[in-house]
Amino acid sequence: MPRYVEIDGHPTWVDDRGGPGTPLLLLHGGLSNSDELLNSIGAGLAERYRVVAFDRRGHGYTADTDADFHYADMADETVRVLEQVVGGPAHLVGWSDGGIVALLVALQRPDLVRRLVVIGANYHFDGFMTVEIDPESSLVQALGKAYIERSPDGPEHLEVAFSKSFRMFGAEPTLTTADIAQIARPVLVVVGDDDLVALTHTVSLYEALPEGQLAVVPGASHALPLEQPDVLTGLILNFLAAVESPHTLVPVRRARLGTN
Repeated sequence: MPRYVEIDGHPTWVDDRGGPGTPLLLLHGGLSNSDELLNSIGAGLAERYRVVAFDRRGHGYTADTDADFHYADMADETVRVLEQVVGGPAHLVGWSDGGIVALLVALQRPDLVRRLVVIGANYHFDGFMTVEIDPESSLVQALGKAYIERSPDGPEHLEVAFSKSFRMFGAEPTLTTADIAQIARPVLVVVGDDDLVALTHTVSLYEALPEGQLAVVPGASHALPLEQPDVLTGLILNFLAAVESPHTLVPVRRARLGTN
């Protein structure tokens, strides 16, 4: 049920869909909102998990402030939602910026994290490929329309929010593989085979994780949750249902790590 919750004194839009199992927190992408994940993979996940989502400050139905966007602040926001709304540890499923936030939360508060799924996420800003984005393209127009339809700040704030986002994209995050190696929770790294995150960067993320698994989805882009929601939902459900580390017939990487 959607409602507003005071998170560090700021009214924050939260949707707790309920569900029969362990809490699962959906973390939306940048320039986006929770509806995109709730409407694409949310229903399938809610069959087995208590699905919760929230719009970060300056996104979706949550108003902005004068402060710039920083991933560290977004991670703090997420920690508060886990504490105040979820009421404890949860699986984190994050797309793009949401995946970055999930990684930061796992480093900052591992006690609040069960398993993580990060979709099209980069741990350093140099892993995000620079592409020319036409402001008149259907994608940009759709993002702008979705923002205007939801934002309490009104259509005039769209340019401000986009400007804050792109400044952040160009300078954050700045994690290293040594940082990533400190994440002890199981993590499923998912990416489209034509993603905005460089495939070599995604592989380095996966290889740095002590309990990582990797899925490269063919015929998919950075918009994987919208393009192939059923495939993505299946991958997530299978990963979250596992009760132990994978046991394979010909372990190589996992044999070296001692997890097979």
